Amino acid sequence: MELELSLRSVIGLLLLGALALGACDKQSQPSQQANETSAPANAAAPAPGGTIDRSHKGEAAPTIPFTDATGKKTTLADFKGKPVLLNLWATWCVPCIKEMPTLDTLAGRVGDKIAVVPLSQDLKGMELVGPFFQKNGYKHLKPWLDTDTAFSVQMGTNLPTTILYDSAGKEVWRVAGDFDWAGDAAAKLIAEAK
Repeated sequence: MELELSLRSVIGLLLLGALALGACDKQSQPSQQANETSAPANAAAPAPGGTIDRSHKGEAAPTIPFTDATGKKTTLADFKGKPVLLNLWATWCVPCIKEMPTLDTLAGRVGDKIAVVPLSQDLKGMELVGPFFQKNGYKHLKPWLDTDTAFSVQMGTNLPTTILYDSAGKEVWRVAGDFDWAGDAAAKLIAEAK
């Protein structure tokens, strides 16, 4: 009887442990991201794959520092004078990975008229982002890093979120969720930046 009770306890603990371990990787599952299942109350009609939110229009770009691939610190203010398309993403985020090739196409199309800034929210920075960029062979994007995840945390956003700032550093709109940045809908949205 004592042995049977002990075996049941061990089996119960093993099952609980397996369930706990199985739940550890939920962040990589796209269906678990809030921006795919809900939208801001004042959001426009859904865009192809994402939701456009204009509720922050006119707000100044954050002054949060981030780094380039070499570790040099910068802020969005360093891009002042030209529009900036800031994309908050991570290597573990499936919808982020899905839209990255279209961001690369867009960056090639706009050249240096608009700064396309893919800002990784990966805690391990270039350890993960470097191989990711190398593997995917992006021609027009360069990696930017926010290893403190300060942007997504302080702005209260989920990944991916893309924000367009005008040349004066004021927000025009943001898109929550993946989006076809190489398509006509994106071109019309980006044309709103002055």
